[in-house]
Amino acid sequence: MNHIFLEGLFLQASLIFALGAQNFFVLESGLRRQNPLIVSFTCFLCDLILIMIGVTGMATLLTQFYQIKIIFGVLGICFMVLYGCSKLRLSLSNPRTFFLEMSDSSLKKSIGLSVTFSFLNPHAYLDAIVLIGGFSTKYDLLSQRVMIGLGAAFFSLIWFLALSFSSSIMKPLLENPKRMRFVMSMSGVVLIFLAGKLSTDVYAWVIAMANDPKCSFIGICSSPQLLMFP
Repeated sequence: MNHIFLEGLFLQASLIFALGAQNFFVLESGLRRQNPLIVSFTCFLCDLILIMIGVTGMATLLTQFYQIKIIFGVLGICFMVLYGCSKLRLSLSNPRTFFLEMSDSSLKKSIGLSVTFSFLNPHAYLDAIVLIGGFSTKYDLLSQRVMIGLGAAFFSLIWFLALSFSSSIMKPLLENPKRMRFVMSMSGVVLIFLAGKLSTDVYAWVIAMANDPKCSFIGICSSPQLLMFP
């Protein structure tokens, strides 16, 4: 079983390194010292849930009803644009407002944002449910597929903790309002950029679905390859 666990771990390692909204949020939480461990663990639990859904056989359902991916994509775009704009607004605010916002480290808010960044991301569904879940089907036993999932989820935990701890060493940035304004403005720009990138993906998915004669927005689609990235 150990080699299966490692197989899942290395599979997730090959998928998670790309800079995404979730990774960027974990980095920012560590930089601002806003419950970084809670954020990391919450993101890990969200990944674990999605991965377990995939390895237990739910990938087929998502393949047939991939309109779910489009819906979550649109919601993710809206959320990232609004959150990115709030960062840009914060970077232009007066110092008092700026540091009041920086000190807002509500546990409930941190958990809520972690869940939102994790679940309003259709690429997370593709990686965790379709790719990892699909890869796990090479094994017949459910216990073996679950072990692959646990390996993949364990790497997620390591990765998120590494992001949090590595960003926390940049504490001196917090001591200078100009530097933190720059960080906030860059955070807003990156989030809006990622929203734009996601919008091109969603547009391609919609076009692909419209061109599939065996697929309607509320029906079952017969082209699993449309789940892949454009």
